[in-house]
Amino acid sequence: MPLKAHFIELRRRLMIAAAAVVVGTVVGWIYYTPIYEHLSSPFREYKRLHPESVIALNFGNPTAAFSQQLSISIFAGILMTSPIWLWQIWAFVVPGLTKREKRISGAFFSATVPLFAAGCAFGYYTLPKALIILYGFTPDEDTSSNIQSTTDYFTFVMRFIFAFGASWLLPVVLVALCAIGVLTGRQMLRAWRPAVLLIFVAAAVITPTPDPFTMFLLAGPLVVLYFGACGIGMLITRKREQARPAWLDTPEDQASALD
Repeated sequence: MPLKAHFIELRRRLMIAAAAVVVGTVVGWIYYTPIYEHLSSPFREYKRLHPESVIALNFGNPTAAFSQQLSISIFAGILMTSPIWLWQIWAFVVPGLTKREKRISGAFFSATVPLFAAGCAFGYYTLPKALIILYGFTPDEDTSSNIQSTTDYFTFVMRFIFAFGASWLLPVVLVALCAIGVLTGRQMLRAWRPAVLLIFVAAAVITPTPDPFTMFLLAGPLVVLYFGACGIGMLITRKREQARPAWLDTPEDQASALD
């Protein structure tokens, strides 16, 4: 395919992905109220459990409510249409792959969306526990209050959820590297100590809060997913070795079966 045709195809894929996100944003705008209620429910749950705490969300200026509704709608649109724009990425790359690579990439794509959705869901359901711990640092005094802007709160919530969703794609990346021969299952398993360390360091960087609890919430499932990817990688490596012709392992100073 000529270079110009590649750019035309890329533009078409980007336009489809952008149109899907715009439609998703419109749907998010229409259903803004229930989405707002869901995203703010951890905040309300903390207020219910700690009625004595002086804590509130503040819009701050006349345009804050509109800006917040727009950003939440865009966030919802991106999440809702993730299967579409992920498919567009895959569809742009797949014409340049071999038949075997197409089968492998198709399997990985089928795992990407469920893992991303599961990661976002896990982040959402662990969010209340993180907020309870974080808000717990507010001093219980008459002179102390935790009045925060809605922008700060919802930015934290959206980053928290998206960080969990993106990080849960780790096993897909690792298994893909193993499938194309960059890594082997044994290499992944032997490197588990530095891998676990890197996971915790990455979790500390990705999570939008400095507390160790949130870091463990993100790193714990990632460690489990890493070892799951190691297991799948071992199976892929074993299958590749079984399919490898024996004459390829013949020492250079010996005649192979082909001779």
